[in-house]
Amino acid sequence: MPESILHLENAAIFQGQNLVLKDVNLDMYPGDFYYLVGKTGSGKSSLMKTLYGDLPLVEGKGYVAGYDLNSLKDKQIPYLRRKLGIVFQDFKLLNDRSVFDNLAFVLRATGWKDKTLIKNRIQEVLQKVEIGSKGFKMPFELSGGEQQRVAIARALLNDPLLILADEPTGNLDPRTSIEVMKVLDDINKSGTAVLMATHDYSLILKFHHTTLKCENGKVFEVVPQTR
Repeated sequence: MPESILHLENAAIFQGQNLVLKDVNLDMYPGDFYYLVGKTGSGKSSLMKTLYGDLPLVEGKGYVAGYDLNSLKDKQIPYLRRKLGIVFQDFKLLNDRSVFDNLAFVLRATGWKDKTLIKNRIQEVLQKVEIGSKGFKMPFELSGGEQQRVAIARALLNDPLLILADEPTGNLDPRTSIEVMKVLDDINKSGTAVLMATHDYSLILKFHHTTLKCENGKVFEVVPQTR
């Protein structure tokens, strides 16, 4: 059995002083794909933020990509995030530079120095998300779906163990949502674990994966209804 990438044991998730989720128990392994569903304010984003070090884990145990969330120091957070790919609803691209330069900025910030290696890696991830010819474009020249593909490419740069996708299709129309979902699905099939918060139940019905629900301060697995 491979080692878990993510392990939460009786974890309590706080947003400021407010307890939003309690007794969270979760393990994820390479190749897992979990949806995270629940109403706005149910704790989905707070759980995600705890996993990438934006919120502290103050109760329970938590390990992500080899890092102990209980004793995580500020200076360790960038190193944790290098092992994770984080995809947001609003893309968070730098609009004053090209797609290529957006990705090069991340690589340089994470210690890459060789220009040829940087160029090759960027081309590799852009091909993987099927926008290999768009590196010279500015983000505002791209459609929403293309911008989200760039965001996914950025998340893949350092070969993450786990992708945390927080409403990645939230700003996209249904057809584009399916295209972006196919990209995430393909990445998952190559062995990368994915935890995706979503409100889009049509995607859950179309792409079958384990579904976790945040409700009444708890996280539990939703058993699919059989007809």
